[in-house]
Amino acid sequence: MSTHPLPALEIKSLTKRFGAKTAVSDFNLTLAPGSFYGLLGANGAGKTTTMRMIAGLLQADEGSICVFGHDVGKDPRAVKSITAWLPDEPLLYDKLTPLEYLEFIAGLWSVEGSVAEKRAEELLRWMDLWEERDKRCETFSRGMKQKTALAGALLHDPKLLLLDEPFSGLDAAVARQVKELLVEKTKEGATIVLTTHVMEIAERLAERVGIFHRGRLLADGSLADLRAQAGQAEGSLEDIFIQLVDDASVGSPA
Repeated sequence: MSTHPLPALEIKSLTKRFGAKTAVSDFNLTLAPGSFYGLLGANGAGKTTTMRMIAGLLQADEGSICVFGHDVGKDPRAVKSITAWLPDEPLLYDKLTPLEYLEFIAGLWSVEGSVAEKRAEELLRWMDLWEERDKRCETFSRGMKQKTALAGALLHDPKLLLLDEPFSGLDAAVARQVKELLVEKTKEGATIVLTTHVMEIAERLAERVGIFHRGRLLADGSLADLRAQAGQAEGSLEDIFIQLVDDASVGSPA
């Protein structure tokens, strides 16, 4: 019997089309538990479509997705119970307070009352939202809403976190808090897949990066791996990204 743990995420030949347009083509990826993976690409490259398929919100046309051994297509409920999806626009009920929102989320995931109460307080304190716990979300800034949504995503202690531009609209202080929290979650064994347009964030946080271009995985690996693929001894992730995408665009059909 194999002693190797199940992959946190295993994607095989994933493809999605919208009419004549192929948004994601033959995407393959395997991540071990505790991984921090950055998915980069221009707008329309296929990142969010891929994330939505992993989360079970969009059905793939071809291929398979397994999260800790559970097939998204065959057992979506099991996948969703251990997965958190945070879209780029925080989705909250504005008339609820943060505590009421987290109580509502706890009910959705059947988190036991005393456990939910403890986690809610821990998360709101971590996010510096405890003093705001009884205020309605409609009065919050974009950053406060983003932190509240992240607390909701983490409440059921997911094993896989899918974060689509989680730092959009956050000021530097709030962004730092969120980064620290995410790093802490990977140390606890959670796996994170993050999309971002801020290359410095991906370079600093992600152990491995995938670059998407026109629906295809153009490059994948550590910063050293990507430098080797780009033929650079040095260079930032931003430099490498621009070179690889530019090289791939040369001679490609418009």
